[in-house]
Amino acid sequence: MDTLSIKNYLLAKPDTREDYPFGPNVAVFKVKGKMFATLSAQAGIDNMNLKCEPQEALALREIFDAVKPGYHMNKKHWNTIILDDSIPQGEVERMIDNSFLLVVKGMPKKDRVSIEIKL
Repeated sequence: MDTLSIKNYLLAKPDTREDYPFGPNVAVFKVKGKMFATLSAQAGIDNMNLKCEPQEALALREIFDAVKPGYHMNKKHWNTIILDDSIPQGEVERMIDNSFLLVVKGMPKKDRVSIEIKL
């Protein structure tokens, strides 16, 4: 899955905006102001940070060589996904969906409901 496809998939989530609070090389994707993903390149390698349940984060790191502890993030709750096409597109999309839903789940009820209606 190329970075443009990933970016479009991220932006298709309800109430999602792209921001650059860490500079022009790191796109941050937020739902109602809460970060659920980053997209960047380091040493010419595209990667993405996604929020994840701690047990699932560990399991994904064991299953996929391209899944690492979250770079510059809380490594218990975030994974970095190296976008080298070694992870099937459906699995990348599932990880994005889970990250989005984890962030939405932690929002106040009024915000959650307004997003859930759009899903």
